[in-house]
This record gives sequence, structure tokens and C-alpha cells, in this order.
Amino acid sequence: MRVAVVGATGAVGSTILGVMRERSFAADEVVPFASERSAGRRIDWGETELEVRALGEEAIQGFDLALFSAGSHTSEEWVPRFAAAGAVAVDNSSFWRMSDDVPLVVSEVNPGALDGHKGIVANPNCSTMQMVVALKPILDAAGIERLVVSTYQSVSGTGQRAVEELHDQAQAVIEAKELPAPAVYPHQIAFNALPQVETFKDGDDYTTEERKMMAETRKILGSDELGISATCVRIPVYTGHSESVNVQTRDPLSPEECRKLLSAAPGIRVIDDPGNGLYPTAVDAAGQDDVLVGRIRRDPSHDRCLNLWVVGDNLRKGAATNAVQVAELLKVRGLLRRAPAN
Repeated sequence: MRVAVVGATGAVGSTILGVMRERSFAADEVVPFASERSAGRRIDWGETELEVRALGEEAIQGFDLALFSAGSHTSEEWVPRFAAAGAVAVDNSSFWRMSDDVPLVVSEVNPGALDGHKGIVANPNCSTMQMVVALKPILDAAGIERLVVSTYQSVSGTGQRAVEELHDQAQAVIEAKELPAPAVYPHQIAFNALPQVETFKDGDDYTTEERKMMAETRKILGSDELGISATCVRIPVYTGHSESVNVQTRDPLSPEECRKLLSAAPGIRVIDDPGNGLYPTAVDAAGQDDVLVGRIRRDPSHDRCLNLWVVGDNLRKGAATNAVQVAELLKVRGLLRRAPAN
């Protein structure tokens, strides 16, 4: 099996390569792709090195899988080309997620959506990803009527420039130096909280990130009627997204029953003893593939509502790990294509 990793020099792309090695992903050959300026760069791959290539029509031939994390513009152009050349493309960008003929898949939640794919599979938004992993056992046991989610998202979700901006601003504040003007975010991110993740489109009071969470959650959980409201906030944390999720179930579900359900579910670790200071934090989640859940409690204003605190590593389960897990599912289920598409 030949596997292409497109965007291999970026934060998520390099994490994909790391996760593949950790999970002993069964590939005969792995080829990293990146921009022209990165071509020729060498990436450590255990006992050997991989040479980065630039995208080109000849260079993309003969692959079984292509794992993409190179942004929407690159995915728009090159995902169909890989699919036409016979590969199955698993894309981390937002471009293909809401296409009717592209499955949007979280490995623990809706693996059956992979059946009948047409050469393209989409990875959800990182905030959506960790939330639906926690919601799936609740959905199966008691149904879900409505969700209200507030996110607290790390700067690594924006990219390396955002990480550097937080570092530079925090250092300036601590050392009482002149604060660098914000370039990545509209306001200072250090020691601040910005109630804007991504952008506002004309005439819309919700950001594009909030719209993604609402639409993607409905698609993944298979419910167009699901009521959901999202507020997404950027906070000065390097890695790990946190979420406060209010879940209104169809049937009664106690906090105790919810803890048991989540503790037995794949991809979830319950940390819930708040009286002793035990609950998930972004620091706990960094470097982990599991979604961490705690503060499971009854909403006192509604007898069929629970509150959850959900935390995940946005670079791993929120992006890279799920992409590799989806690739594993495609292989195990015999859903890889070995001939060029028409």
C-alpha cells in the first residue's frame, strides 16, 4: 500500500506522520508532499528518512491512500485529482465536509458512513470531532433533542503563526515591554479570551467556526432536526480544545448512568471527581488520543439536561489521529480503490 501525506510539513501533517508510526500503520511506502519551497526537505521516519515532494500530475500516480492537511484551496484542487488517479483521499480541510456525496466520518461514531464512498472522505472540524465522540453513547442510549456548546479553543488550531503570536505577546506582557501589534487575531490573545473563532460572513451573527460545528454535528449524528447552538472562543492555550456542552436528551438519563456509558465507550476517558480536583484540562489532553470528559452533572433548570466538560487534543484526535483511524478502517473494510476512477 502506497500512502501520500499532503501538507506533511505542517502541524497536522507532521502529527499524521507521527501517529502513523505510533500505530505501526501498514504502509509499504509513505510519500510526504508539501509546497514547492519544501520540496527536497527530509523528514525523519524511524531508521530512514522521507523526502518531501511537490504536487504534480505525475507525482500523484499509483497511491492507494492520500491523507490531506494542506488547507481548503489545495484540497479543492488536488483531492479530486488523487481520487481520479485511484486513491482514496481523507481530507482534513473544511472544503468537502458538507458535500452530499462525501462521508464525514469520526471513527468511533459513524464508521458505516464510509460504505459507498466515491474516493473522498472528510474529517470533521476539531471541535466537532471531540464533541460527537462524547455524544455518541448518549445518543444511542437516550436520544438527543438539543445541544448548547461553548468552546475554549487553543491557538494551535489556527496554526504556527498564532502559536508564535501568543508566545511573543505573553513574553512582552511578562517582561513589561511594548506589546507587538496583533497580526493573526483581531485583538491581543495573550491573557485574553476572544469570542471569535474564524470569521463573520456578511449578515450572519455566527462565525464560520460556529456554523461548521452546528452543520457538521447534524451530518455526523444523522439528524437534520437536531437543535444546536454554538459559541466558539479562542483562549491563550497552546494545545487542547475545551468545551462546555449542555445536552437535552429525549429520554431521562442520570449523571451516574451517563458516566457508566461514557466510561465503557471507545475513545473516551472519564475524569470526574471534582471534589478532589479531578476533571479534564487542556494540559491533560495534550498528546492524548482519547477525548476526556468530566463535570458530568444534571442541569438544574431541566430534568432531561446534562452538562459535560469535554477536552481533546485538537492536533491529534481533532485532526491527525482520526484521519489515520479512518485510513485504517478503509483498509480493514476493503474500501480502498486500486484502479483509477472514471
